[in-house]
Amino acid sequence: MKVAVMGYGTVGSGVVEVIESHEKVIKKRTDGVALEVKRILDLREFPDDPHASLFTKDFNEILNDGEIEVVAETMGGVNPAYEFTKKLLEAGKSVVSSNKELVAQKGLELLETAKAHGVNYLFEASVGGGIPIIRPMDQCLAANNIEGIAGILNGTTNFILTKMIEDGMTFEDALKLAQDNGYAEKDPTADIEGFDACRKVCILASLAFGKHVYPNQVECEGITKITLEDVAYISSAKGVIKLLGQIKYIDENSIAAFVSPAVVFNGSQLASVNGVFNAILVRGDAVGDVCFYGPGAGKLPTASAVVADMVDAAKHTQRRKIFGWGEGSEDYVIDHKEKITMPFYVRAKAKQSEIQRIFSEVKFLTRYGQPSDEVAFITDEMTENKLRQKLDAINTINIIKVTNY
Repeated sequence: MKVAVMGYGTVGSGVVEVIESHEKVIKKRTDGVALEVKRILDLREFPDDPHASLFTKDFNEILNDGEIEVVAETMGGVNPAYEFTKKLLEAGKSVVSSNKELVAQKGLELLETAKAHGVNYLFEASVGGGIPIIRPMDQCLAANNIEGIAGILNGTTNFILTKMIEDGMTFEDALKLAQDNGYAEKDPTADIEGFDACRKVCILASLAFGKHVYPNQVECEGITKITLEDVAYISSAKGVIKLLGQIKYIDENSIAAFVSPAVVFNGSQLASVNGVFNAILVRGDAVGDVCFYGPGAGKLPTASAVVADMVDAAKHTQRRKIFGWGEGSEDYVIDHKEKITMPFYVRAKAKQSEIQRIFSEVKFLTRYGQPSDEVAFITDEMTENKLRQKLDAINTINIIKVTNY
C-alpha cells in the first residue's frame, strides 16, 4: 500500500524509519500488506537524505495521487495541517496524526468529514506520544463508565518538577537544564503554562465522554509559581507536586476539566512518574484504576504510535472504524472552582492561630528554615471559590490542589 508523510521533522522522519525498519512485523499485522512511502511533503531541502527522491513541496502531488491511500500528518499546528487533512479526507484518503493542537481544535469536524467520506481519521500519538491510550480507551475500556482521568501529560514540566524535588534545583535552573537537554523549546510557554497538557485533556475528555471539548473550555495553570519552599512543605506530608490534567464526570450533560499543579501523595501510581515520562490514570466503574505509563514524546516512541495508526487504517480500507465523538456545548465543562470539592495546599504569611480561627480543620506542614511568620497547611475538602473567600484577608503566597488519584 502506498502512503505519504506530511512533515519531515523529528516525528515524520521517525515514521519513515519505522515503516522501513519494521516491514516484516507490519506485514504480519496487515495480512501481508506492506506500507511503502511514496511521497514526503516538506518545504525544506534534504539533499543528502536517502529519501531525497520522495520529497515534494507540492501538497497536490499527494492529494491527487490515486495510489496513496493513507497519509501521516506530523506537521504540527492548525494551519495548513487542517486544510490539508480535510482535503485528503474528502478525497477518500485516511489520515493519521500526531498533532494534538489540530485534534483538540478541529477534531470533531475532521472526524465528521472522515465519516462522510468512508475513511478514517486516527490520532493515537496525539496524547501520549508512545503511550497507548486512545485505542485502549476506545476499545479495551468500552464496557466502563469513565468516572475520571488524571494525567501527567507533559514531559518537560515533569522533568522540571523532578529536578526541583530530587535535586533541589530552582524552577529557573531546572527549566534551563530542560532547554539544554532538548526537552524544552526556546519558548517554553506552551509547556510550563499548561497549554500543551490542555490540548491533550480536550482529546481525552472528548473520547471518554463522547462530546467535543475545546481548549478555551479548559482552565490552565502552569508550574511557574512553584518554589522549593512548596516542594519542601509537601515533602513533609509525604507527597510531591505534579502538573496534572484532570477530568471528572459530573453527569450526562457536564464534566469538569482543568490543568494545574497538584499534590500527589506517595501512594499514588502518579507520584513515582519522574523525568520526561508521562502517565495517564483512568478510573472506570468496573475496572477501577488503570495506569498507562511510558515515554510521552520522542522520535521513535511517537513514530511507533503513528505507524500503528497507519497499519490500522490499512486494515480498514474497505470499511470505516466506528470511532470518534459528537458535538459539545458552551456549558458542557462546568466551573470546577465553583462546583468541585477537594483539599488544598496553602502557603501564606500568617500565624497558625489566624488559620485556626478561619478553618475548622487543617493539617499544618513544616520545612527546614521555616520563617516564624509563614504557615503551610492542607485543608479539608471545599470548593476553590470557598477557599479563596476564607483566605480573603490572609496574605496568601500559593495555593495548590490536592488530588485524590
